[in-house]
Amino acid sequence: MKHSIEPIIGDDQTIRDAIASAHLPSLLNALVHITGDPSHIRGPVRPTPGTLKDPLAGITKEQTNSVRNTAFKILTHLRDKPTSTRKPSDELVREMITYMTGKELSDDYVEYLLAELDLEETDAFRTYGFEAIPEPVRKKFHVVVIGAGMSGLLAAIRLKEAGLSFTVIEKNPNVGGTWFENLYPGCRVDSPNHTYSYSFAPKDWPNHFSPQKILLEYFDQIATDYELRSHIMFDTEVKTARFSDNKWTIELVDKHGSRQLTCNALITAVGQLNRPKMPDIPGRNTFAGPSFHSGQWEENHDLTGKHIGVIGTGASAFQFVPEIAKTARTVTVFQRTPPWVSPRPDYHEKIPKGKHWLLKHVPFYSKWFRFNMFWATGEGLLEMVQRDPSWNAQDSVSSENDRLRQHLTDSAKQALSGRPDLIDKCIPQYPPAGKRMLVDNGHWYKTLRRNNVDLITSPVKEITPSGIVTENASFDCDIIIYGTGFQANKLLFPLEIYGNTNNNLREQWGQDPRAYLGMTVPGFPNLFCLYGPNTNLVVNSSIIFFSECEVRYTMESLLYMLRHGHTTMNCRKDVHDQYNKKIDEDNLLRAWGSTNVNSWYKNENGRVTQNWPGSSLDFWKQSKRPNPDDYYFT
Repeated sequence: MKHSIEPIIGDDQTIRDAIASAHLPSLLNALVHITGDPSHIRGPVRPTPGTLKDPLAGITKEQTNSVRNTAFKILTHLRDKPTSTRKPSDELVREMITYMTGKELSDDYVEYLLAELDLEETDAFRTYGFEAIPEPVRKKFHVVVIGAGMSGLLAAIRLKEAGLSFTVIEKNPNVGGTWFENLYPGCRVDSPNHTYSYSFAPKDWPNHFSPQKILLEYFDQIATDYELRSHIMFDTEVKTARFSDNKWTIELVDKHGSRQLTCNALITAVGQLNRPKMPDIPGRNTFAGPSFHSGQWEENHDLTGKHIGVIGTGASAFQFVPEIAKTARTVTVFQRTPPWVSPRPDYHEKIPKGKHWLLKHVPFYSKWFRFNMFWATGEGLLEMVQRDPSWNAQDSVSSENDRLRQHLTDSAKQALSGRPDLIDKCIPQYPPAGKRMLVDNGHWYKTLRRNNVDLITSPVKEITPSGIVTENASFDCDIIIYGTGFQANKLLFPLEIYGNTNNNLREQWGQDPRAYLGMTVPGFPNLFCLYGPNTNLVVNSSIIFFSECEVRYTMESLLYMLRHGHTTMNCRKDVHDQYNKKIDEDNLLRAWGSTNVNSWYKNENGRVTQNWPGSSLDFWKQSKRPNPDDYYFT
């Protein structure tokens, strides 16, 4: 599924309106492609990229008008004509990357970013070489994938391209994973949508941050376009997986009962945030009215005119509370810890018509537009969460992190002006990125200002048949909704996976899951975890980018085994342990590793089990292909 560009069409006003909505640095780089003239990025128009700044900071109003006029002349000249593009030299592409990032980058950094850009649409994450393996050998090698969400579908696509035999097991009746399961009002992605899509399957998204329905449609269409459904067993759950005699035996349960399936390799693609976590509150089961977790939304309950209690202010509550507050009589929100909120004015906005025109009609604009978001929302933030050992503060970890804290604080105070009571409740006392930062365009703070919404910060003491009791008050509720997160540290729960010595992975991990590169575990040959331990992201890239890296590594591993006639590969324990030692050390150097911060990123002992602490470049390099010295082969 390659990106196709339509001819430049439309009247003058259409083109002017489109240019007016353009991200100018992306447009200028596109003009270099179209004209072959690098002067578009060598003149006085120099953006100053920065997370806390307007992306056009440094570009004056006069310069903006000049760029727009130049672009108008070029695009109208090419109107209704075949649009050819010049292939820039490697040196020029590097200059274009520098122009966008504002940084002189190392050679390996440029190589990595070029893979993400994929200017020549070669699909940099696809594994080539399976075609040299005899087809009977490929067809005999069977792979089982658990899960048909974002990562599982990606694995299925790559397995099909490789010509391997495979089966996908999905507990739901359709694909989509989290976007199939989470049906609460307001559910949407909190990463810019043009980075939340497969690199090889771009989409002209209707929203900057699309709602659940649009995301589900995307993955549903992916399954159709790549003809994956015939490989998927829906409404089927994996109970156990056992490795013996150089193969995996999978116990499945569906509506017909239990059965077994064998395979040569097993890929888990079940995610980390798919099993709801209910709080341990005395009396929780005594409540007389309806109660449910946001991850298991019960649409049959009419919330109109009801007194609703919401426990939790995490990402889900952040999205559904503004929606239910529109019709509920009252919404009482019980908050343990306030989240940091990153302002995004376009969070609920549709992509304007003019920007759609640019994405459709201007060669390479979409590539650079996606690249800008990839950099600005990921790698570009990393230095702001790096801990400075000499910095002595509880609410920040460095001068850069403190600058971010002040920016977010000022934004919250402005949104809550005139409500000092809410300001005190909504400004966190921990470093930004210490816990998950949420994205919003003011909806949350506007909701908290509503007359029918109360934010309660006193700890919940118990739940009674009539409602919720805190240390100093009681609140009658008709309905209680839990926005209390997921069992993140129970990775792969409730799967029972047994390795080559009948060792149980869940028991081995307990609350402390670890894996080499987040993917392989000693004693569990031919097992590959997608979105495994320490591969969650806070500020340092796109989760789809990570999944593409992980699937590439998995496919390269399978190719290596087939090329060399191996039946198993088993991670070395010393390699695994040394890797995780480094992961732990590096996580302590990030805001989320701060000892004064508790979050779902950490286990009960305070170890960060979820997050990747390095750059996306680091992960891209480490996951390009397996190092045979890291494994035992048979």
